[in-house]
Amino acid sequence: MAVINFGGVKEKVIKRSEFSLARARKVLKNETIAVIGYGVQGPAQALNMKDNGFNVIIGQSKKFKKDWNRAIKDGWKPGKTLFDIEEAVQRGTVIEMLVSDAGQKAIWPMVKKNLNPGDALYFSHGFSIVYKDQTKVIPPDDIDVLLCAPKGSGTSLRRNFLSGAGINSSFAVFQDATGKARERCIALGIAIGSGYLFETTFEHEVYSDLSGERGVLMGALAGIMEAQYDVFRKNGHSPSEAFNETVEELTQSLIRLVDENGMDWMYLNCSATAQRGALDWKPKFKKAVMPVFKELYARVKSGAETRRVLTSCGKANYQEQLQKELSKMANSEMWQAGKVTRSLRPKEAAKKTTKATKGIAGRKSN
Repeated sequence: MAVINFGGVKEKVIKRSEFSLARARKVLKNETIAVIGYGVQGPAQALNMKDNGFNVIIGQSKKFKKDWNRAIKDGWKPGKTLFDIEEAVQRGTVIEMLVSDAGQKAIWPMVKKNLNPGDALYFSHGFSIVYKDQTKVIPPDDIDVLLCAPKGSGTSLRRNFLSGAGINSSFAVFQDATGKARERCIALGIAIGSGYLFETTFEHEVYSDLSGERGVLMGALAGIMEAQYDVFRKNGHSPSEAFNETVEELTQSLIRLVDENGMDWMYLNCSATAQRGALDWKPKFKKAVMPVFKELYARVKSGAETRRVLTSCGKANYQEQLQKELSKMANSEMWQAGKVTRSLRPKEAAKKTTKATKGIAGRKSN
């Protein structure tokens, strides 16, 4: 385990060079890893582990035909490596709970009755365990309870694996019944192709994850983009100009510089006018949104956000409602302008993007 200095704060991380793939295979050589759910994270984690030489099976409800058929298309064989959820749990020694959070609540009674002493129950999100008063997911005392949470979508996890990179993941042990839970957990993190692993707790993982998704990563980003685009349009700017100045320049240029070498590096590669304006306005935006982030974190910690998720996502018509909301976004002028803008990119760039994403798991959940 390496000690790394993160901006003056020292943390311990586990790099792939320290915990090798060969060691992970040795730790998990007698395990059957049952990936439950072939929706968002399931395909990426399962395919990465399969490609890395681990014994993986899939548990997927046939009710979700697209996910069942996708599993078959990806090479999983019904009756051999692809089963209904209950049979997969019975066959597995490591049970990866990768259905949606609402789905985990629904299938938990069936999963629990099929667990054996010494099994490992694996999550990629602390939701079900931390909010057990709402989910009723309370594991028996004789199993290991583990968490490995890739810091990216299933799409990114698979894409980075195929490129040889890897998505960083957090890991945690909630319950160690076998005395081997930590080693099992780290081995699984290496198996799914993590770039490096950093330790957390189930609580910290779910608080940061729920806040981050609602905040900078998705909710805040989309909201800020819409606000700026609307201001530009109301002041007479064309859709093309408004979209390019709001989204295209960020995604195709500036964020890549941040990824390459940090925010200061991006600033250094922009004009003096841009630098000065950004530095002057950054504190104003921080002051404006700080109360929103405080409210958001408090709601996550209190369980209010999880109650919203379980109430909404557990409804029978959730996928139908989701498609309505996403269609409204997709059909807005801003994102229609985006569709046109992407079509105008050089064809070679489009080919590279298509090739990179071929065969990668989608975003639909169970």
